[in-house]
Amino acid sequence: MQNTTIQKEWFSEGEHYATAINEMVEFGEKNGWENWKGEEPQDKRDRLGTEVFELLKTANLNNDTERFREQFPPAHTPMIPLMKEKSQSIEQMCFIENEKIVFVTGAHYEKRQAYLLDHDQITPLNEDIHAIGKSKQGNIFAIARDETISLYKNWDGELIQEFSFDQTIDSGITEMIPFNDGSKVLIVSSNGIYLVSKNSEKLIHPINEDDEEDWSPDIDMENATLSHDNTYIVVGDQNYDHRILDAEGNSIGSIGPQSSYPHFCLFSKDDSQLITNSCHFYNGITIAINSDQYEGAAIEAYTESDDLIYIDEGMRVYAGASTKDYYILGDAYGYIKAFDKNGNQLWRHFLGSTISGMVLSDNEETLWVGSCSGMLHKLKLGKGHRDTHTIGNGKHYEDFRLLIWNNEPQVWKW
Repeated sequence: MQNTTIQKEWFSEGEHYATAINEMVEFGEKNGWENWKGEEPQDKRDRLGTEVFELLKTANLNNDTERFREQFPPAHTPMIPLMKEKSQSIEQMCFIENEKIVFVTGAHYEKRQAYLLDHDQITPLNEDIHAIGKSKQGNIFAIARDETISLYKNWDGELIQEFSFDQTIDSGITEMIPFNDGSKVLIVSSNGIYLVSKNSEKLIHPINEDDEEDWSPDIDMENATLSHDNTYIVVGDQNYDHRILDAEGNSIGSIGPQSSYPHFCLFSKDDSQLITNSCHFYNGITIAINSDQYEGAAIEAYTESDDLIYIDEGMRVYAGASTKDYYILGDAYGYIKAFDKNGNQLWRHFLGSTISGMVLSDNEETLWVGSCSGMLHKLKLGKGHRDTHTIGNGKHYEDFRLLIWNNEPQVWKW
């Protein structure tokens, strides 16, 4: 097929599909999905995916990606056949400054690779890096190598602390959050959730409350977060309710799931609210409680209550960010959506595949989103849609997406 023919078909089919999807979703949200009688639109460009990917690679090698992007606006569905062999998750995304972030590829149980992304220039970092984390405030960065965690004031700044940690965390680190003063690190792993400091490695979740002999700290769907001021820790996993802890790891409250399994948690930027998500298959429910409830919280599972606020009743949340006014949450279906503290949906934007990582610039103008497709998206929030192929109503402009795929000679920019 001639390139011009491919381009015309890609563009017209993509435009038609995006328009139809946007109309269907808008109808469903306004009128109820039970009232939608039409068929679900289908993106029929699967057979073009491989050819377009080859053209993308040529455009990269010829330094012609801007023109290519205009002619071939990116899409998710046609690339799915390629992703089956090449994709990997993009996680542990941390903002550094300006247009610069750091992140890792690969899940906690896989061999990882860390990268630095500065504008659109990507640089692989040392292969001995297993995990990266950043404090909620104060620009403390944590880097895990083998059995050592090094804490730095600012990226590439002075080394302020170094911890060793035991091999109890031998499954890899799911997430790592240093405290704002560099005194401790919250480590999340499938072997348990720990508070690690210079002289201590304390298991804070789960807890063997009954002193069972054959008990194990191994967990699934492990998740945790710190409040921005580090006063509170929240922990949870598939088999245990979300628990609110003090800064030393002592339990002070609990939040039962409103869907099947505790899956995600996040504080608002001013710590005035805590949201927790529980999931069932690809769906989920996100609820919130306010800060005056943290100490002594006792939210019952699967029980409606005046003590909680329903933020969303659809998403299985994998990643999120807090702005000064709202939350941005990424789900299993490849959507990112914004909600205010009362549960009003502000916008939605589709990227595709399960969202695996997210980080927001300090000025809240740029959002980087990683997914299990092996794609990293850079979005300018509120700048306006770049093209007629955008699925969503958030008016966000995608600067580019990077295809960070296995078995490829380089990272490809789209």
